[in-house]
This record gives sequence, C-alpha cells and structure tokens, in this order.
Amino acid sequence: QVQLVESGGGLVQAGGSLRLSCIASGRTFSNYVMGWFRQAPGKEREFVAAVSRGGSTTKYADSVKGRFTISRDNAKNTVYLQMNSLKPEDTAVYYCAAVHFAKGLPIRGAEYDYWGQGTQVTVSS
Repeated sequence: QVQLVESGGGLVQAGGSLRLSCIASGRTFSNYVMGWFRQAPGKEREFVAAVSRGGSTTKYADSVKGRFTISRDNAKNTVYLQMNSLKPEDTAVYYCAAVHFAKGLPIRGAEYDYWGQGTQVTVSS
C-alpha cells in the first residue's frame, strides 16, 4: 500500500502561481511513476502531468504545457507540481497518483494504483 497526501492548494488570482506537493509513504517511492490529475465540477477527471521513477522524463497535457512543471525528490518521497500563469480554467481538485508497473508514463487514470485525497485549486479572474 502507498499513502499519498497532497497539499498546497488554495485561491489565487489569474496569472498567479501555486506549488502543489504530494508526499508518499508506505513503499519505496522511487519504484513508482507519479502523476497529477485534476477534476473540475461537472467534468471528468483529466491527466495533467507525469514523471518517471528517476525524475528524468516528464509528460504534460497540452493544456498545461509550458505553464506547469512536475518534479520529484525521491529522498523526500515527494512529487511536486509547480503551476505558473494560472487561468480560471485551471480551477479543479488536483490529485496525485502512483503506479508501480507502468509502460512509459500513463495518462489514463485507470492505470494508476494509488490516489491521494485531492487538494482544491481555485483561480479567480
């Protein structure tokens, strides 16, 4: 079992920045591909970003490319999502997720094994 706890959400004006953190416990963090997803009210959950086990490879949704950066610190069992130039359409609950056996960096939520409880991000216009 892997437990994931997100933090760092909040209310920010459009154009502002936030950094989300997700700390993992329970298993060897570096064995897991990590991802960030989000779900806005009335919408389906969508992929945001993913990072490889060692942190050298990343993948982003087109909607956040160039504005968001995913990274990880395996010594701290933590994955981060730096969000810059935030837009009102980025408003959502953000979830981190972990998968042990993965080919590449999955963008489908169903491929992830463990999920955090989510943290709310609200961007005002």
